[in-house]
Amino acid sequence: MTGAMVSASTGALNSLLGKLAMLMGNEYGKLKGVRKEVESLQDEFSSMNALLEKLADMDELDPQAREWRNQVKDMSYDIEDCIDEFIHHLGNNDAAPGIMKKTARLLKKLRVRHQIASKIKEIKIRVKEVSERRMRYKLDEYTVKSSYVPVDPRVVAIYNDAAGLVGIDVPRDEVVKLLMGEEKELKVASIVGLGGLGKTTLANQVYHKLEGKFQCQAFVSVSQKPDIAKLLNKIVLEIGAGSCHISDLDDLFKTITQHLLDKRYFIVLDDLWDSSAWNVIKCALPANDCGSRVLTTTRIYSTAFTCSSYNHHYVYNMRPLGEDDSRKIFFIRIFGSGEACPDVFEELSADILKKCGGLPLAIISIASLLAGQSKIAWEYVRNSLGSMFEGNRSANLEDMKQIMNLSYINLPRHLKTCLLYLGMYPEDSVINKNDLVRQWIAEGFVSSICGLDAEDIAGSYFNELVNMSLIQPVDTDYNDEVLLCKVHDVMLDLIRAKCEEENFIGVLDEPQAATKPYKRFHRVSIHYSGVGHDVIVVKVNKLHQVRSVIAFTRVLLPSFQEFKYVRVLLLEFKATQMHEMDITSICGLFLLRYLKIVTDCDLELPNQFWGLQYLDTVVLENPKRLFVPSGIVRLSRLLHLIVPCGMVFQDGIGSLKSLRTLQAFDFSRSTLESFRSLSKLTNLRDLRLDYERFDMDDVTMDAFRLLLESLSHCSSLKSFVISSLVHHFDWLSTLSGFPRHIQRLHLWGLCFPRIPKWIAQLKDLYSLELVVTKVLLKDDSIDVLAGLPSLLHLRLEIKQDGEERIVIPGTDMAFPVLKHLSLVCPKPALVFEAGAMLRLHNVDLWLTVSGWEDVTMWLGPAVIEHLPAGLKKIFLCCRGKHVDEATLSTLRSVFNTHHSSVDLIFR
Repeated sequence: MTGAMVSASTGALNSLLGKLAMLMGNEYGKLKGVRKEVESLQDEFSSMNALLEKLADMDELDPQAREWRNQVKDMSYDIEDCIDEFIHHLGNNDAAPGIMKKTARLLKKLRVRHQIASKIKEIKIRVKEVSERRMRYKLDEYTVKSSYVPVDPRVVAIYNDAAGLVGIDVPRDEVVKLLMGEEKELKVASIVGLGGLGKTTLANQVYHKLEGKFQCQAFVSVSQKPDIAKLLNKIVLEIGAGSCHISDLDDLFKTITQHLLDKRYFIVLDDLWDSSAWNVIKCALPANDCGSRVLTTTRIYSTAFTCSSYNHHYVYNMRPLGEDDSRKIFFIRIFGSGEACPDVFEELSADILKKCGGLPLAIISIASLLAGQSKIAWEYVRNSLGSMFEGNRSANLEDMKQIMNLSYINLPRHLKTCLLYLGMYPEDSVINKNDLVRQWIAEGFVSSICGLDAEDIAGSYFNELVNMSLIQPVDTDYNDEVLLCKVHDVMLDLIRAKCEEENFIGVLDEPQAATKPYKRFHRVSIHYSGVGHDVIVVKVNKLHQVRSVIAFTRVLLPSFQEFKYVRVLLLEFKATQMHEMDITSICGLFLLRYLKIVTDCDLELPNQFWGLQYLDTVVLENPKRLFVPSGIVRLSRLLHLIVPCGMVFQDGIGSLKSLRTLQAFDFSRSTLESFRSLSKLTNLRDLRLDYERFDMDDVTMDAFRLLLESLSHCSSLKSFVISSLVHHFDWLSTLSGFPRHIQRLHLWGLCFPRIPKWIAQLKDLYSLELVVTKVLLKDDSIDVLAGLPSLLHLRLEIKQDGEERIVIPGTDMAFPVLKHLSLVCPKPALVFEAGAMLRLHNVDLWLTVSGWEDVTMWLGPAVIEHLPAGLKKIFLCCRGKHVDEATLSTLRSVFNTHHSSVDLIFR
């Protein structure tokens, strides 16, 4: 599957060839001498492109070949920039009326002839020099499918069910034992070991094993150059101490300390690189006598002992996997089973596993490379790994990088480009899949081919990288679609090295970055994560050629005027920087396709924003107040518009005919005209609405009703979410439904009298969240849900007591694939028959009861023994009642009799 216009291996040559062809087809090609010159350039660029693709397939290049390659790629970017700017200026001169227009057209023709001739002359000279260099070095003597790819469920299982698949259950229990105990004073423990051993996976398993045993919990990644303020803000959010962005360190320390002072808390600090970060963070963690615990992970033994010596030495030294566990994860990834291996691969697998040294990251990476490959491919991998880890040699970081490099060099060119782009993100970043694939598209790495949509192709590329374990899933939806991902530190080191070698990305991450000499990088990631209020002041005139700019906290970009060729712009800044940020200069980025701004201050987009006619993605996150100009409805190419809750619809939004994603506008204060125009957006795939008011006038109610009814005609709609306070509307009982192919329907902002019958038509629905007044057995309404063939997640909120309990029938036809059930109701109202919901993994129960005796009566042996054998977790929250330890002990005893492996969590 190809179709990239821009890539790491060939630069912008493919895109450039397409634009030269366009010039020849336009009136410019009719100018005297232009067609012949352009045809000559096309031939030369095609030849260069073929050679670059040939060089890209070679493992190693000598310095001359590498230098020629980089010069050609730089030239291709520069020439495309010239053509883009020329076409842009030429297209802006058609406004003059009458005689002035005729005069302007004549002058333009003369000017065009001169400009094109001049540009082509410059290009010809440069191309000639590069071509002569190619012949001088004799570089030509170097030798060396189109469908959607889903995520491999085995890969997701390896990360989601790590305890059962990589032999981590024993070390998990050992760390839990190390942490827990009768001690009331604060205890700090550390997991230490080589990168790639699975320290984060182990810490994550411990974290979830202890879920519900503490009043406050947080899991945060520290990284090599931590942004302390950002890290502490995440702790504030996770422990429930607030949701605002606090910039002052003293305020952050005070907020965390005061919130945790009298609470039993559990904090995991993942990936500490030195003791200096710990010495700062620990100042926010009170040493109370509530049985609180802190767990750190690190590669550095001295750091582990420094942290754990906070009171005693509690260090868990992580070891490589044993032979049996190594084989298990290797075979599960390749063959789907942890036991069987075809005889033809038995000897090869033993050799390869020996070279992986028991490192889970290495094993998963190599197994992903070998899945579905022939014996010849296995032999190639074994021979390529050399003599790693043999004899008395122990695993080390360089050996690990060699294993990861083997996976990289065997990627097809288009996936190499997409993988390298992940080098734009700082270490330990959690990356949103939608953001990433849309950035790929904006850069030209992905384009529509063979009738397939570019976003579907980009999603397929992403899944291929997940399947090869080159990027790791962090969060998945109920359909095993990866939503968030991250890159392992070892892999990121390799990516950064490749990016520098290819002149693909430059990373500026030091205060002195503004004074450093720059290579000709075509993408730049600017982030400074030091403490205090220091910022990097970036001189943008040194980066005029870049196409992607990602600038994170404590980075100051006074103007964007020099970034005139940028396609992707991601900005994250604080209120303290806002007064020095020239937001209006963004309007000069005439090629901008993707814009994301994350800020904690007021944000006002400039009125000239409508001029960004190539813009297809706008994401605005977390501003205190947001001002969007009315001209945004003139962005005819806009595909994705994502704003914070509370934003009001613009009149005329219906003119955005291409729009696919619209989130998360407040419809309570929108005009009737905006509602009417919204119904014209027939290409919508993802719609999220919000409602912030307690009341709704008749006009808005009628308009809202018309909107919901019109959505049934949006055949492309895959996801609809409406979030607000629950509203009762009499007309909801007559609602005709939603498109039959919708996949996610979250209606927890509306309250239906009972379960609507039309839901039975939604055969592709896999995630449903619904609020109803009652569930009546006599209406057979539960059967409506039970018959949905694709339903994986169900959240059902029942507002009033029913006359009878809901009985889940014990038949394969009822809820055939349901994995997650969340029930919110006044009292226990659910009964399982034997054989019911056989695929159920997780149950969340939010009950309002008069006493715990109601719970023990409902969760008695007769019910528990009918729960499916594959159940993994039950979360139980009884509102209005404190947890009674005797009752909990009774419930756990009953569960252990029938489901000893189920995690039972109470709150």
